[in-house]
Amino acid sequence: MPEIGETLRETRMRRRIDMTEVEAATKIRAKYLRALENEEWDLLPGPTFVKTFLRTYAEYLDLDPRLLVEEYRQRYERPATQDLTPFGPGMGSRGRGRSARRRPRRAIGPFLVIALGVIALLGALYALGVLWPSNDDDPKGTPVATATATPVATASPAPAKKKAKAKKKAAPTRVSLRLTATGNVYACVEDAAGKAVVNAVNLTKGQKTKTFRSKRFRANFGSGAVRMIVDGKTYPVANTGRPVGYEMRPGKKPRKLSESVRAGLCAL
Repeated sequence: MPEIGETLRETRMRRRIDMTEVEAATKIRAKYLRALENEEWDLLPGPTFVKTFLRTYAEYLDLDPRLLVEEYRQRYERPATQDLTPFGPGMGSRGRGRSARRRPRRAIGPFLVIALGVIALLGALYALGVLWPSNDDDPKGTPVATATATPVATASPAPAKKKAKAKKKAAPTRVSLRLTATGNVYACVEDAAGKAVVNAVNLTKGQKTKTFRSKRFRANFGSGAVRMIVDGKTYPVANTGRPVGYEMRPGKKPRKLSESVRAGLCAL
């Protein structure tokens, strides 16, 4: 595929459009338009502006903005990187295994001291008759109060937010069409209202029509010496040696018309 900037520049020069005209129509400063044609991405404010300017400029030149933006993404946008935590010396599986084995040994000492201390305290209280009084002083025995554990309320996890459904992109409702003659050819084009936007004319080699937009087009060609530019994409006309007709709809490739429909457009 040609370079992005080369495609923009050649299309503008082929249509003999001055940079000042593009600036006035698109509201994009001329220095940014030149940066797009020269692929000087560093002169533009950022990737978001690059794609916005590129889409606007392509639509003005009747090119397919999706192809150019996707080409820019694949060639020049860098994917986001994730930081990786490197393993340092001694951080491998062997190091973790040794540290895991050492921790219980270091923890035995404090727990053992605490356990011995608790046993000694209980023994002292027992000897003083605090916890277990003798039957001589209290024949019936005094019940010992026992502490009951109070349940601790735990915070319930917040309900997960529902994911918003991605909005489907609206299907295009209009189609653009422009003709370029590769030889002398008869052409007739009608829009969705039945109006002849190209009214049974003979195009000479290299002659181009302006860009038309409608919900639908039906065309009748005397031969295959013409190219159709539909939504920025070029489609050749089949060279069958006899007249041929096509129908163009939004988001679809040109479809051949039946002979009866074609003949009803403009009789040769």
